[in-house]
Order: sequence, then C-alpha cells, then structure tokens
Amino acid sequence: MLDTVKEMAHKHFQGARGSHNWDHTLRVCRLCEHLGSAEGVDLDVLLVAAYLHDIGRGSQDDSHGAVCHAEEGARMAEAIVAKLALSKDQKENILHCIRAHRFRGDRKLQTPEARVLFDADKLDAIGAVGVARAFLFAGEVGARLHNTRTRVEDTRPYSIDDTGYREFKLKLCKIKDRMQTKEGLKLADERHSFMEEFFKRFIEENEGKR
Repeated sequence: MLDTVKEMAHKHFQGARGSHNWDHTLRVCRLCEHLGSAEGVDLDVLLVAAYLHDIGRGSQDDSHGAVCHAEEGARMAEAIVAKLALSKDQKENILHCIRAHRFRGDRKLQTPEARVLFDADKLDAIGAVGVARAFLFAGEVGARLHNTRTRVEDTRPYSIDDTGYREFKLKLCKIKDRMQTKEGLKLADERHSFMEEFFKRFIEENEGKR
C-alpha cells in the first residue's frame, strides 16, 4: 500500500521547487517514522499522510500564497485515499492530517497522527536543513540575501524582501514552541539552538562585525 501511495504522490512533484520538493517529503517521512514509533501512533495512517501532505504545494506556489496547499492537498488526496484498504476512520484521519499540518493554518490537530505529522514537517523547517531551505526558497522567489532597510514585519511574502532571515524572524523562531510531541520537542530544542546561532552570526557578518 505504501509503495503505491509513494509512487502516486511522487508524480505530483515533477518540476517542484527545491524547497518543497520530493526530497522534503522523504525527509518528513523519515522523521514521521522516528516520531511515530516513539509516540505509538498508527503508522499506516501517518506514513500515507506524510507522502501526500505536500501534493498541493505547487498550487500554493503558483498562486503566490493565495491557495492553501494543505486544503488543496487534502482535496487532491481524496481520490487516492478512497482506494486504500483502510477503515473509514483511518481514511478520514489521513485527510485530517494533511489539512491540519500547515504552520500558518487554523485547523486544530485532533489526532495523534496529525500531531506527529505536524512536528515532522516543522522539524524539517528548522535546524541546518531549515536554514538551507529558507535561503533556497528566498532564491526561488527572487529575494535578496538580506534586507537592512525595512522591518521584516513590514515586508511581503513572495517578494524581493522574502529573505531567509525574514522567514526565521516571522516563522522559524516560533516553531519550537508549537511542537506537539515529547520527542518532537526534544529534536526541536537542538535544531532551534543551532538556527539561532547561525542567524546571530549571519547578522554579525552582514554588519562587518566578524
């Protein structure tokens, strides 16, 4: 079953941007296996949701953020999930996991599997990988390396000012406090510390202090 879902999900990432491509999905799946085992959740539900969680990402990027990729991804996943040899509750749980995984979304995480997927997806947004992805995304939208003229709170997403540092200040630095699982928080603490040190050094070097 998972091989079939994996193959079907992979098709949605042809030509995807590097910051949210198939590699990201595979990293999230590995983190789900780690966290899911620690939390004792339904791994069939969790891993199906993990493979499918970002299949709507292309619609969000193409719309410059107007479309919510979590909602669109759940809609796209319905036909795939309907054919799986799982119970009705499991299928509904998978779609809930997909809808609720977005950091900026307003869906409540109602199941253990949804909480694990949320944590796994957010862990891939912080730490060394998270820093790399932040700058990769900035490059994808044509942003500069750093903006010293405008407060990040006054800048727009998908613009020249959508820098890696902006992503850190407006989102990444808040992720640790949103973690839902014990093991997720443990990993997030370490990744958060690395990220804070990196951006501290980044600002110092940008200002010529080091």
